[in-house]
Amino acid sequence: MYHFSRASGLLLLLILIPLLGADQATGNAKDLNWTQWRGPTRDGIVDGAAWPAHLSKESCRQVWRLPLGKSYSGPLVTDDLIFTTESKKKDLEAVVAVDRKSGLEVWRREWSGSLTVPFFAAANGSWIRSTPAFDGDSLYVAGIRDVLVCLNAKTGEERWRSDFVERFKTTPPTFGFVCSPLVDGDFVYVQAGASLVCLNKFTGELIWRTLKDSGGMNGSAFSSPIIATLAGKPQLVVQTREKLAGIDLQTGDVLWSQVVPAFRGMNILTPVIVGDAIFTSSYQNKSWLYQITQTDGKFQVVEAWNNNAAGYMSTPVVIAGHAYLHLQNQRLTCIDLSTGKRTWTTQPYGKYWSLVAQGDRILALDSDGSLIYFKANPQAFELIDQFKISDAPTWAHLGIRGNELLVRELEALTLYEWQATP
Repeated sequence: MYHFSRASGLLLLLILIPLLGADQATGNAKDLNWTQWRGPTRDGIVDGAAWPAHLSKESCRQVWRLPLGKSYSGPLVTDDLIFTTESKKKDLEAVVAVDRKSGLEVWRREWSGSLTVPFFAAANGSWIRSTPAFDGDSLYVAGIRDVLVCLNAKTGEERWRSDFVERFKTTPPTFGFVCSPLVDGDFVYVQAGASLVCLNKFTGELIWRTLKDSGGMNGSAFSSPIIATLAGKPQLVVQTREKLAGIDLQTGDVLWSQVVPAFRGMNILTPVIVGDAIFTSSYQNKSWLYQITQTDGKFQVVEAWNNNAAGYMSTPVVIAGHAYLHLQNQRLTCIDLSTGKRTWTTQPYGKYWSLVAQGDRILALDSDGSLIYFKANPQAFELIDQFKISDAPTWAHLGIRGNELLVRELEALTLYEWQATP
């Protein structure tokens, strides 16, 4: 099930560390806008007014619903606009800006783009996947054929684009452009072109490129990067199809790396920062906690523990030293990050959960259109409410702003307002 290594003693420090992770992720914890993959702090943690004690279908009022083309991209929510993507017909994809209040389309930008995923993944579709990023002025959108497009967020006017297949002479990624871009300072980071790249966010100029691989089936990894301070050093943390690594933000130098085995390189979820350690899990494999240390400028990676909990596509949320992880076998499990032990595991649910949390409450959207509301309780799975919010598939990540809940169905975008129930 699990084992302890010589690093177990280091984990005693983790017990004393608040593990919400907001200070380790890019973004402002006070920003209520949902502007990137997994929210303002890129960790699924939501700020703002406290969530209601209960949640029901009656308390989630549908404000508007906008039919759209197919997409797995999570919606972005700002003061005035909501952004989402869609695949249209067989050869077009688009990004759409929607008025937050009315649900009416404000602008759209389309380009040629299509790709057919392998037959064994056909059930998950051949449409746009990556969640865009918004920096307050520009929108960064990934097209399925390894293209990153920068748009004026107010007008939709294209500012620049980077076609990584053309730029690096690589083949289009077998499963499409899946990684969600990360914007920090003057730069945008993304896994594309069978590598990890840093671009100037204003011009698209290449700043550095690292972690190159062979491309094709083995390239353009799925996982999205995060920024964290580990062992005193701010760095980009990324999981490729083969390894977990820390990258110098300015130079692209690899500070440390650790092989993370997965079936067909399906390292999909975003690594989670836990103090000076990193939690991750991979398809048809295990879960791990890796401790990062630094001595005389040299970084070391030590496996603190592993267990047999096999993650899949859902990135966990971490609350009070426990990871709540949706597994490949469709169950949810709670893992004590100080020991690596599972404290409980549920019955099977759907194939994918997008998870967001506030305080000790967690809200999950199942791929079958169900909302599951439960308490972050390390002792037992404490279900508060569960109900069907959509009859359509809901593979995209939830978007939240205050009491507004954005659900990107496979072929629609719906805004709900939730209210407290007695």
